[in-house]
Amino acid sequence: MRTDLFASRHIGINEKNYQQMFKTVGVENLDQLIYETIPDDIKLKKNLNLPEALSENEYLEHLQELADKNKVFKSYIGLGYNEGLLPSPIKRNILENPGWYTAYTPYQAEIAQGRLEALLNFQTMICDLTGMELANASLLDESTAAAEAMAMLFDVRSRPQKKENVVKFFVSEEILPQTLSLLQTRATPIGIELVIGNHEDFNFGADFFGALLQYPGKFGQVNDYASFVENCNDNNIKVAVAADILSLVKLKAPAEFGVDVVVGTTQRFGIPLGYGGPHAAFFATKEAYKRNIPGRIIGVTKDTDGKPALRMALQTREQHIKRDKATSNICTAQVLLAVMAGMYAVYHGPKGLEYIANKVHNIAINTATSIEKLGFKQLNSAFFDTIKVEVKDASALKAIAVSKKINFNYIDDTTVSISINEATSKKDFATIVACFSELNKVENTASFTEDVQTVIPGNLQRNTPFLENEVFNSYHSETELMRYIKKLERKDLSLNHSMISLGSCTMKLNAASEMLPLSSAQWGNIHPFAPIDQAEGYQILLKRLEDHLSEITGFAATSLQPNSGAQGEYAGLMVIRAYHESRNEAHRNICLIPASAHGTNPASAVMAGMKVVVTKTDDYGNIDVTDLREKAELHKDNLAALMVTYPSTHGVFESSIKEVTQLIHDNGGQVYMDGANMNAQVGLTNPGNIGADVCHLNLHKTFAIPHGGGGPGVGPICVAPQLVPFLPGNPVIKTGGEKAITAISSAPWGSSLVCLISYGYIVMLGEAGLKQSTSIAILNANYIKERLNGKFDVLYTGEKGRAAHEMIIDCRPFKQNGIEVTDIAKRLMDYGFHAPTVSFPVAGTLMIEPTESESLVELDRFCDTMLSIRAEIDEATLDNPNNVLKNSPHTLEMITNDVWDFPYSRQKAAFPLEHIADNKFWPRVRRVDEAYGDRNLICTCAPIEAYMEA
Repeated sequence: MRTDLFASRHIGINEKNYQQMFKTVGVENLDQLIYETIPDDIKLKKNLNLPEALSENEYLEHLQELADKNKVFKSYIGLGYNEGLLPSPIKRNILENPGWYTAYTPYQAEIAQGRLEALLNFQTMICDLTGMELANASLLDESTAAAEAMAMLFDVRSRPQKKENVVKFFVSEEILPQTLSLLQTRATPIGIELVIGNHEDFNFGADFFGALLQYPGKFGQVNDYASFVENCNDNNIKVAVAADILSLVKLKAPAEFGVDVVVGTTQRFGIPLGYGGPHAAFFATKEAYKRNIPGRIIGVTKDTDGKPALRMALQTREQHIKRDKATSNICTAQVLLAVMAGMYAVYHGPKGLEYIANKVHNIAINTATSIEKLGFKQLNSAFFDTIKVEVKDASALKAIAVSKKINFNYIDDTTVSISINEATSKKDFATIVACFSELNKVENTASFTEDVQTVIPGNLQRNTPFLENEVFNSYHSETELMRYIKKLERKDLSLNHSMISLGSCTMKLNAASEMLPLSSAQWGNIHPFAPIDQAEGYQILLKRLEDHLSEITGFAATSLQPNSGAQGEYAGLMVIRAYHESRNEAHRNICLIPASAHGTNPASAVMAGMKVVVTKTDDYGNIDVTDLREKAELHKDNLAALMVTYPSTHGVFESSIKEVTQLIHDNGGQVYMDGANMNAQVGLTNPGNIGADVCHLNLHKTFAIPHGGGGPGVGPICVAPQLVPFLPGNPVIKTGGEKAITAISSAPWGSSLVCLISYGYIVMLGEAGLKQSTSIAILNANYIKERLNGKFDVLYTGEKGRAAHEMIIDCRPFKQNGIEVTDIAKRLMDYGFHAPTVSFPVAGTLMIEPTESESLVELDRFCDTMLSIRAEIDEATLDNPNNVLKNSPHTLEMITNDVWDFPYSRQKAAFPLEHIADNKFWPRVRRVDEAYGDRNLICTCAPIEAYMEA
């Protein structure tokens, strides 16, 4: 074995496994399997044009060379991004720990109690600091959260407002520029009219349904919004506030003003800047809107024994249920980052946060005082961390600051703002002041006072407690925090325990060499709005990644800005929309979507201002081409797009795909391809080759970014030449096409930091490794299919009987034994496995995807488990639900209890196969009560009594 070949480390199958697997699958070699799986007319005729693969050592040296090209300045730019200090025990035990970063979204609550508790801590922290009643488990970034707030307030307008078509939304001129750009993106397609102005001049007219304020303002001014909000409430205008999380330690909680929503980012709670992300945004609101809040909420319920348990509540996969009626396409969170931000609050506690906030505020005051003594005017009458200074020549100041490796925010030729952060020291303070002393050519007489002081008016100072719960007052030593993090980690099943065979979600290896650079300050401490020449290493890497992704997809260009798969979908459709408008065909608004499509597809289409027309699928799960043709021709004058998943959502390469794409083009539409299933395409075929015009990619699936327990994700879009001019831009740093649409996410290149992972994945595998990875993913899926053959029915296959990289097994026949698909999912926990995707895209089924990373030993272990469960199903009867499946999962407490009232042995319950004893994973709670949790929503830490019914 070549020890320097990354592919041999990433891919779990080796040549000595081939013959056994080929025999099981019924092929002579891998080429035959690929021939029988992928239609010949869409296969690539030549190899991908990618650099030769690097070894892991060569890659790490290469990345260090790029990192050395970055200039890590002290950035006081602010605008929603501030350097923070990531505590080392959080960095080592969460960010760098595969027990946390390889976990999947907590849909299976019984084996996710650890990260659910961590997210409950996050929600509690947000509710405490904002004063609101309800918070979700994080969103993508502050600007996205603000846009979601606007959309939610639009959705909850009163009946008279909807009847009168009240569509105006006031946006304060104090709003962050990237947020305004994203609001513009979101508002137009759904018919919202933005009105930007000064909140002091607002007329509170009946033609407004909502308003958005920034607290503090974008350049630091702290405004008193109490009378504004009171007037809004009196006029049935709902108010959202974008708030700085650390400032809320010192400032009055927005809820005390009577606002309806509070959003923001928790980046400065220990999350690296990372040239823009990933970071965890927050969204807090009133309990009255619990059915309308976007994203995920973690709630408390009880298990079968009546004991407290956590689960995702209310909004779980909301868009899959409501589809085109959904008000948001958000189907993810930033779980890993939210866990880190919540743990930052756990580690520091309320007193620690007060110390940090006081330190920041005090340095800001000292900076303002010292600069004023040098003859400059500081313009903010009240501020927390950001001062606004009038200068004669901002360009001269910039030259001085750059020489001292400092970035300020240059508002215009005569005004700058300076945002102090947690990492700012007294030495940094002296350097900042020295810049102004040098500018005015006067002696620097700055002195620093430690005296507690404030410039926040008394009526705006916080006077309410926060973080009083025990969890925020118990783990302030590193030893205690380390043990608490480990306690939570042990409750969760992640990829470091066993295979997670989730269809459509591609839970593959997140290689250590891909992950290591994320800990480097040379990548982590770059502000997203830093001058381009300070981020040369990032610029080279991101451009190369874009080029590689364009080559892999067969397209002309790529935008990395969308920071989730759902945002990629939306961005792709918005680019199509802009393309039609540029051709004076803005009336094209019909989006055809097959019935089998991912639930975010119709939700994204509606958000992009399109009307969804659903097309049929045939008995084999394929697109019904006849029905598609009828609807495409019926709507040819208004056809905007087709959204198609390929291979299909059912895991099949449909041979009609080129006919389908040509049909859409013939009728004036563009083809959007969902990139969730690229793990079956890379190196063998691609979206450009099948005739698509745009696709999004899930870098957190095919390209190895970890799922992180439900985020981070990256969802870039790759486009054909005619769509290149419309790729998304940014109002602060120029990016995108010549006719760029407005922003899709806060940062110019989205979640840049984790793009390092996908770059590493591509350059270490190279063309041959990528192609081999795809081939082995298809081999592994077909191996499982054949091993389960005769015991489980596979619903859909290709014309030659093959699955692509995933398959759907039908569990509906087991109802005659009283067994539901959920019972199988829960029983898998007893065997040490996470369930495959449950009841998607077909109710009562499991969708299995093994990926290329798993070994034959692990594949066989999974197959043995499924066959063992199949035998247990045969033993079950409809009239006797007291069986091993219905009672699963079995906890350690059950197994060790003195009382055992079950008609099967403890060994059968907990150790049904011999190998389990060597690596037993214990679910921490019994099966959770979903309905109870929705009826009794508790989404913050509370005394144990609050979890129980009176």
